[in-house]
Amino acid sequence: QVQLVESGGGLVQAGGSLRLSCAASITGFSINAMGWYRQAPGKQRELVAVISGGSTNYADAVKGRFTISRDNAKNTAYLQMNNLKPEDTAVYYCNLNARRGLGPFLTTWGQGTQVTVSS
Repeated sequence: QVQLVESGGGLVQAGGSLRLSCAASITGFSINAMGWYRQAPGKQRELVAVISGGSTNYADAVKGRFTISRDNAKNTAYLQMNNLKPEDTAVYYCNLNARRGLGPFLTTWGQGTQVTVSS
C-alpha cells in the first residue's frame, strides 16, 4: 500500500517562496517517478514538475522559478517555489508512480495542499 502526505502550502505574497514536501509511505514498491500537479478553480489539473531517476521536467509556466527534488532515502519529493505569482494559486497535488517487482505501474495521489499567492 502507498500513501502520500503533503505539507508546506500556505499564503504568500507575490515574489515570495514556499517549499512543498511529499512523503511517501511505501513498502515493497520501487518508485518510478514523483511529481507535482496543480488545479486552480475552474481549471483542469495540470502538470507542474516531475522527477524520474535523475531527470526532471517542468511546465513552461514554472521553468526557472520552481525546482523539484527527491530524497530517495526518505521517499520524499520537494517542490521549491520561488518568485511566486498570483497565477500560481492552486491546490497542489503530489503524484507517485511505482511498481511492485515487475508488476503494473500504480499511480497514487496526495490529498492536496493549498497555495495562495496574493498580489
